Amino acid sequence: MDAAGPEVSEPDHTAVRVALWRALHVLADPPPHALADEVGLRLADPGPDWRSRPDMDLDFTRRFRAGIALRSRFAEDLVRERGVSQYVLLGAGLDTFAQREPELGVRVFEIDQPGTQEWKRARLAELGLPAPYRFVPVDFESGEQWPERLAANGFELEKPAVVASTGVSMYLTREANAATLRALAGFAPGTVVAMTFQMPEEYLDEPDRAARAAAMKGAKAAGTPFVSFFAPDEMLDFARECGFQDVQHVSAAELNKRYLSGRPDGLETSGEEFLVATVS
Repeated sequence: MDAAGPEVSEPDHTAVRVALWRALHVLADPPPHALADEVGLRLADPGPDWRSRPDMDLDFTRRFRAGIALRSRFAEDLVRERGVSQYVLLGAGLDTFAQREPELGVRVFEIDQPGTQEWKRARLAELGLPAPYRFVPVDFESGEQWPERLAANGFELEKPAVVASTGVSMYLTREANAATLRALAGFAPGTVVAMTFQMPEEYLDEPDRAARAAAMKGAKAAGTPFVSFFAPDEMLDFARECGFQDVQHVSAAELNKRYLSGRPDGLETSGEEFLVATVS
């Protein structure tokens, strides 16, 4: 770092891909859309030929883009249903909830790597988009006491919140996931944690195994390999061990039924499941 301030690097490649898949759901799949987000596409600014990228192939990304849309929709529905005033996103990437839902008046706290946050802050300013975020840079593997940093940025620890951790747990060690859940179990009663997790290979059918293998190959090549997997019952027990009593499993099948039922194109997600844990 020099006197001019921190260097603004490129955003995390995974964060960009997720933003583009959310946009692809709107542009390539017929309505109704589980999530209507094209703001992330503006942020990412991938260039005119982005849909010709191999990782944007419509057949290959079909289940992936559905899953990306559904996991955001599910977490955002929790914010609406619970009526909380605080929404925390762990591993926020290029999430655009604050731009899409400003009328809700929810304070959004984004926790992510410093480089991606600096880049995103600059892009929002460049595009003239509102940025009612509180950016909180954190490395989860470092053991940093991030709830303290969250509070220092205006988060009210005595008030309930919805905390979303989507597409994060598989990149963290079991110890880092445990530390995150233990910290969240100490939040105010009524706080709801929605965390996605990847199941072990033996729980997947053949199409999902092929999709998983492709996803893991890409993640490893990008330097962010998958390291943690949980069976549903194992994840519920894990959350209890970390201090939660009120825990439930929301499956990919349940998300399909809730948001994609009756679609003539048969679009559906698979692979990622949800832990929903409420602080008592």
